[in-house]
Amino acid sequence: MNDPSLLLPFYEHPADRPEAWDAVVEAAPSLYGVVLNPANGAGAAPDPAFAAVAERLRAAGTRVLGYTDTAYGRRPHGEVVAELLRHRDWYGADGAFLDQVPTSPEALAHVRRIGVAARAAGARTLVLNHGAHPDPGYAELADLLVTFEGPWDSYRGLDLPLADHYCHLVYAAPRDALPTTRVHCAVPGTGPHPWGTLPHALTREPLRTASGQAAGRAAG
Repeated sequence: MNDPSLLLPFYEHPADRPEAWDAVVEAAPSLYGVVLNPANGAGAAPDPAFAAVAERLRAAGTRVLGYTDTAYGRRPHGEVVAELLRHRDWYGADGAFLDQVPTSPEALAHVRRIGVAARAAGARTLVLNHGAHPDPGYAELADLLVTFEGPWDSYRGLDLPLADHYCHLVYAAPRDALPTTRVHCAVPGTGPHPWGTLPHALTREPLRTASGQAAGRAAG
C-alpha cells in the first residue's frame, strides 16, 4: 500500500477490530490522515484503546484528525470547540475533521469561527466534510473540503468539479473504484455504517460489510 492521497475514516473500536487497526497503522506513513471517532466525537471520557491507537498512528507518521459533528451549523460554537479540545487533550489529535458542514454562504461566518478555534487548539490540518459542493468561500477556511460523500452507484455517473483541495468519500465501491480527486477514500461498506470497512488496498482477506452497530456515525 502506497497512497499518500488516502484519507481514512474508520469508525470501529480497536478492541473489536484489532487486526484492521494493525493494517491501518502499518499503512500510516503513506496515508493523508486517519479520522478518529471514538463515540460520534471524542466521547464523554477518554477511551484508552483509542488513545493507544492514536499514539501508534502518530508514531507511524500520519495525521490524526479528531471527528467533530457540526450538525450543519446548528451545533453551538462552544460545544464544537469543547470537543476539539477533548480530541487534542485525550487523543493527541493534530488535526480536525468537521462533519456535516453547511454548504451555504450564510453559514460561512459560523464555520470560520470554528476553523479559527480549531487552529488555536492545535489543528495543523482542517478538513470540512460538506458531502456536497459548497460555496467557494469555504475554500479559504480549511486544508481540504469533502465535496462528495455517497455511494459508488451515484458517484460514478457524476461530472464533479475537481481541485487539489477537494476530497471525495465513496462507499459501496467495487475493488477497482477510484475517485477522481487527489485525496479520496473508497470503501466496500454499505448500509448505515459504511465507514466500518477498510479500503480494498488495506485488506489482505475477503472484505465484509459492516452491518452491526457503529462505533460512530457515518462520515456525513
